[in-house]
Amino acid sequence: MPVEVHLGDVVRLRKPHPCGGYEWTVVRLGADIGLVCTTCGRRVLLPRREFEKRLKKFVSRQPPA
Repeated sequence: MPVEVHLGDVVRLRKPHPCGGYEWTVVRLGADIGLVCTTCGRRVLLPRREFEKRLKKFVSRQPPA
């Protein structure tokens, strides 16, 4: 069962980004999840399956659109 993710959610992933940040903001949904690092602003795309493996917790949640 897929994890329910909404645009604007802030998530913490298991491993840090090379800049040292752990927290990411969700900016794109679909088969791929678009994330922006809250520390350095780098944008990445992760396949949904990979995102669900790396997800540790939700820091803040947005209401469904």
